[in-house]
Amino acid sequence: MTLKEACEQGAAQLKESGIDTSSLDAWYLLEHVTGFSRAAYLLDSQKELEAGLEERFLYLIKKRAGRIPLQYLTGVQEFMGLEFLVNEHVLIPRQDTECLVEAALHILNRKQTACRDGADQSLIQPGNGFSLLDLCTGSGCILLSILKFAEKSGRFQAVKRPKHMQCTEPSCQWMDPDVVPIYGTGSDISQKALEMAGRNARKLGIEAEFVQSDLLEHVEGRFSMIVSNPPYIRTAAISSLQDEVSKYEPVLALDGGGDGLHFYRKIIQECRQYLIPGGSLLFEIGHDQAADVCRLMEEAGFREIAVEKDLAGLDRVVSGMYD
Repeated sequence: MTLKEACEQGAAQLKESGIDTSSLDAWYLLEHVTGFSRAAYLLDSQKELEAGLEERFLYLIKKRAGRIPLQYLTGVQEFMGLEFLVNEHVLIPRQDTECLVEAALHILNRKQTACRDGADQSLIQPGNGFSLLDLCTGSGCILLSILKFAEKSGRFQAVKRPKHMQCTEPSCQWMDPDVVPIYGTGSDISQKALEMAGRNARKLGIEAEFVQSDLLEHVEGRFSMIVSNPPYIRTAAISSLQDEVSKYEPVLALDGGGDGLHFYRKIIQECRQYLIPGGSLLFEIGHDQAADVCRLMEEAGFREIAVEKDLAGLDRVVSGMYD
């Protein structure tokens, strides 16, 4: 079987199984198995596929035809232009979630500028810098992307937070006022998810720490910013999702309770003692949850509550500040 024949046969099998992206998925699986780039394939599509590779490719095609997500078969997913490792223990990163990363980076840069210029001395860990907590971190894609792009801006340096550090008062004292240390922590109830997040941190060369915790139960210290993409699908709606999601993605990362707001309520109520004065809380939300989440944050004493839309024009991020 040639590369071209393999790709065409795989695409036909996936199409017959009702996979809308049959041709694209077949190509990605062929690329994953052979290591061939698209350019190399086009130059030599008549190259014979080795027997072992052919067997592996057809095996993955069969798995994909059974609705196992493509990303769990290849083991990777791109997010914010970065490649993240994924498996069945973590939610597959989605483009919509990039809005949360971008909103967090905007606040980070704005606060760093204000603090550097002496206009705002909030959100900074005493004597050291900015602290960030990602609840329900999963693969770590949100936390690690924020840290990576914060570093790329040249305004932050991701470092691990010293164990003795306590945050009681905001301060703007550090060695270089133009480069602020940023301490990233990811929390998740799943140890398997945290193992994947740790692998991604090492793969991307990013300093971060991870803690197994049911939301804030085992989290220590206080933070300049808390971000979260919590489970927010209504329990009754999970079975109606695509098979790739309802059957294969971890239900712990999907199920938001009867009205989808269970984790928003818990985080909003519990996180206030973990935020330093002027600290920010940012959520990804379902497209129809903005009004409810804004109300919960307002009732809990948050101010400057804002809603941001994704590229499809749907409500996607809610943010607020707590004093």
